[in-house]
Amino acid sequence: MQAVWQKNKRVKKMAVVLKRVTRTPIIDGVDEIPAAGTEVRYSISLVRQGRHRFYTLTIPSHILAACSFATSKDEDPQAGFQRVLDGKRAKEIADYIDAGGTIPSSVVLSAQTESNFRSVDRAKTAAFTFGPHSFLILDGQHRIFGYSRAKTAIRVPVVIYDNLTKEDEARLFIDINTKQRPVPKELLLAIRSLAQTQTDIESQLGQVFDLFHGDEKSALLGWTSSTKKTANKVDRVTFNAGFRPHLGLFEGKDAFHIYSIWNEYFAALMSGLTEKRVKTAIAKKTTFRAFCDIFPDVVQRVQDRYRARYTAENFATVVEPIFTLASTNFSNPKVTMSELSSDMKKKLRSGLTL
Repeated sequence: MQAVWQKNKRVKKMAVVLKRVTRTPIIDGVDEIPAAGTEVRYSISLVRQGRHRFYTLTIPSHILAACSFATSKDEDPQAGFQRVLDGKRAKEIADYIDAGGTIPSSVVLSAQTESNFRSVDRAKTAAFTFGPHSFLILDGQHRIFGYSRAKTAIRVPVVIYDNLTKEDEARLFIDINTKQRPVPKELLLAIRSLAQTQTDIESQLGQVFDLFHGDEKSALLGWTSSTKKTANKVDRVTFNAGFRPHLGLFEGKDAFHIYSIWNEYFAALMSGLTEKRVKTAIAKKTTFRAFCDIFPDVVQRVQDRYRARYTAENFATVVEPIFTLASTNFSNPKVTMSELSSDMKKKLRSGLTL
């Protein structure tokens, strides 16, 4: 009798366990956001690197945003995102995703104690308790926020660290944000033409830069850097910043026409800098942009004085007064670009004759 009673007790206990399990959904692949306190499960892979181990998996974007936080746990995750992140950048990410874009890089999370994160099924599955503070974001805040704003739901690659101390989280955050380096803007500008993502203006600027960079008659030959920021070189970012405001002067003209006129101008400038023995000043960001800023004023004088014959000799005559400034104004400017440009324009006016 006692044995029968114990057997019935075990059966009842098993029934309770089974009933409890059926109320704990495995939602890998399900789109709905779970209720707080629900146990959720996803397929995972265990990775070991040095003394650390972490898990890789994918989570639907809207579910990921609902269980991750980037600020104090006392704050609402969504509001917290909005306070610490750049909304414009997140919107750009959302628009990119909605346009069919792909971001294959993983976001990095740290499982919090209340998530009860653990591996089950021989470390093939991750189980955790769903809630707004299940995971602290170590890397990928803007991506997660951007995903949450997108109309399109996607599967997001995720790396989850478990059992980290606050010190571990801080160290990982520092390592991730100091060891990783973004692709230089100069390189991105250089390869946009290959990806065919340039605007018309970017395309034209890129063609003009390439002529200055590679044409054997370029006044800036040897003074430009195509794919990275380099000391004593004019990179694409600086070049574009100087040239972009003046493209309107060349409406309807092709890149070679633009290059031809600017090249004569820079030939005159390089001659003036060489005479003052500060030739390297052409690669100073402030000096280069100031030279670009005064270009319309110089062109107007060449038009008036030389009937728009844009030769290096005519440009040199017009810019000659500029080089009465001290050499250090070019080689080691202590003022802003606008201030240096203003000083140059004053010199141009002082050399004006009727």
